[in-house]
Amino acid sequence: MVDFAQVTATPGPDLLTPDNCAVLLVDHQPQMFFATGSGDRTAIINAAVGLAKAAQVFAVPTVLSTVAAESFSGPILPQLAAVDPDNPVVDRTTMNAWEDEAFVAAVRATGRSKLVIAGLWTEVCVVGPVLSALSQGYEVYVVADACGGVSPEAHEHALQRMVAAGAVPVTWVQVLLELQRDWARSATYTAVTELVKEHGGAYGVGIVYAQAVIGAHAAG
Repeated sequence: MVDFAQVTATPGPDLLTPDNCAVLLVDHQPQMFFATGSGDRTAIINAAVGLAKAAQVFAVPTVLSTVAAESFSGPILPQLAAVDPDNPVVDRTTMNAWEDEAFVAAVRATGRSKLVIAGLWTEVCVVGPVLSALSQGYEVYVVADACGGVSPEAHEHALQRMVAAGAVPVTWVQVLLELQRDWARSATYTAVTELVKEHGGAYGVGIVYAQAVIGAHAAG
């Protein structure tokens, strides 16, 4: 039975915070996008870049990875590389990034227990590291709108498989706002609202309107 007298205004341990998570961006590359058919590819790019920028706003460590960049798939999207140009990209031969020692070492170096993952394709290069990380005790959050599969069915079935294994499906805006969580946090307030205006679609347009009509501090 819950002792409601002991309830406090503190975040639960399941919430993402800037101090407990890392972002993994896997295989957002031209060749992978060519065959992505689960949703609008421009929207997936927008979500992936928004997620990468959210990580930057909150100083969340980010691991970037590609597969066969020079021989087949092409480089990581320039929009992603530009977010943190000094962050090295781990290139692999393995479809499952978790079977690459350099990738796992980079993840381990973050020291974080919660992994926020997005990539292409959902049913191959996202499923692999998600299931592998879960098996090794990590908590994994899959950013569904920053992922894409070769078909709507492939994407959806992959999400179902990962959820059944214990992964948590989220969206990039959900991650952003969970990291912010309080509009009184002035250190990141402006950066968050600017990011939403740039990549948040209708939500961002709403903030532009609110700030124009209500005032510069309108948000939420």
